[in-house]
Amino acid sequence: MAELNLEDADPVAVLLPWLQQSAQAADALGGPGRVSGIYEAPWPHLAISHGPGGDLRTLQWATEPEVTLEVLGDPGGWPGKAELRRILVRCATAAQGIVEAPHVPGRPVVNGVKPSGLLVWSPLVDGQPRWLMNLAVTLHP
Repeated sequence: MAELNLEDADPVAVLLPWLQQSAQAADALGGPGRVSGIYEAPWPHLAISHGPGGDLRTLQWATEPEVTLEVLGDPGGWPGKAELRRILVRCATAAQGIVEAPHVPGRPVVNGVKPSGLLVWSPLVDGQPRWLMNLAVTLHP
């Protein structure tokens, strides 16, 4: 197995499959198949992407980049602002479970997942409901 380097410590590549396989996230979202890196049905849907900030420290070993979680509702407005917020908080809590999970050889080690700001209500330009939040993910190769 090849040794991992700093560039292999990608927080989205670690959290995306974790949340796709999370029973807690699936329960919050209403079923499996609702977590990806893009906006797509079925709704509600959790989209995960690289966040706007974080701390790359000295670029020597551990870093703390941000990941953005976005929960989108149906374009018609369902399930509503309050329920989408609850779903986002449950998915963020599910993401924190990766810290206590056994390490998978050949994958980066995740030492921490914590909120790095507030939840933000930010509907899309067409009115589709959406909540956003960032998580700081501490990880190393």
